[in-house]
Amino acid sequence: MVFRQKHLLGIEHLHPQEITTLLDLADQYVDLNRRDVKHSEALRGLTQINMFFENSTRTQASFEIAGKRLGADVMNMAMQASSIKKGETLIDTAMTLNAMHPDLLVVRHPHSGAVDLLAQKVNCAVLNAGDGKHEHPTQALLDALTIRRAKGRLHRLNIAICGDISHSRVARSNLILLGKMENRVRLVGPATLMPSQIDQFGVEVYEDMAEGLKDVDVVMMLRLQRERMDGGFIPSEREYYHRYGLDADKLSHAKADAIVMHPGPMNRGVEIDGELADDINRSVIQEQVEMGVAVRMAAMDLLARNLRDSRSNAPVEV
Repeated sequence: MVFRQKHLLGIEHLHPQEITTLLDLADQYVDLNRRDVKHSEALRGLTQINMFFENSTRTQASFEIAGKRLGADVMNMAMQASSIKKGETLIDTAMTLNAMHPDLLVVRHPHSGAVDLLAQKVNCAVLNAGDGKHEHPTQALLDALTIRRAKGRLHRLNIAICGDISHSRVARSNLILLGKMENRVRLVGPATLMPSQIDQFGVEVYEDMAEGLKDVDVVMMLRLQRERMDGGFIPSEREYYHRYGLDADKLSHAKADAIVMHPGPMNRGVEIDGELADDINRSVIQEQVEMGVAVRMAAMDLLARNLRDSRSNAPVEV
């Protein structure tokens, strides 16, 4: 099987076979991560720099652990105290880093397209850890791995993505990935939190949770992203929970074996009932966190293979 990508900037450029290749390798890393000795030499001798221009706990920690378990030299840059704050441009920062000869650059940035711009200026593999409202590819891939392991497949499932669709790069990446893998996707939420070009997504749209969750296999809740809102998108958090927060009553409309997902961090009592989030029979939220490390290990492993190949001009094989 072949994985041809030089960077992982989004799901849009991935072929379904490349998605499967990455998930298959991630499955192997799940097994490694459950052993007493969680170590591989896949990135031995390579340098990984994590640049997070937005605060992150799960994603940054996950990438750091992934790199260290693969044997990379990992450096976390404190972007809040970096030269960017002194007026340095993103391109100047990229050129400075490029002069240090990193091999893997993991970037989260508040502006859509910033990671793609960086990738054009450096001679290493770039991984998008979230850019503005654009994409968050490794989140969609870890969600896909979680679904595949829970359901035994990643095609022809009914999947509802619920909540703040408009501001969510997670929703966008999942929409693209789940569509590529031939799933039936529904978007559920208030009209004020739906993207303006919703009719171009090829999905079903519901404003009522009971209708939207009817007979679905997967319920994917989203965080209410108040930091990206500049107006009155919802009347109040209490009203939002009443209409769109996931609880046992709303979940009863889904299939009896439907799984519940959330990318985190969760606002309990706003997007999801706390007891339901912790229900080991329905919730796979903790599994998502575990799958995140394995997926990021797989992504960096595959990109590193292609990086080494480009430096040696050998054929790419996985």
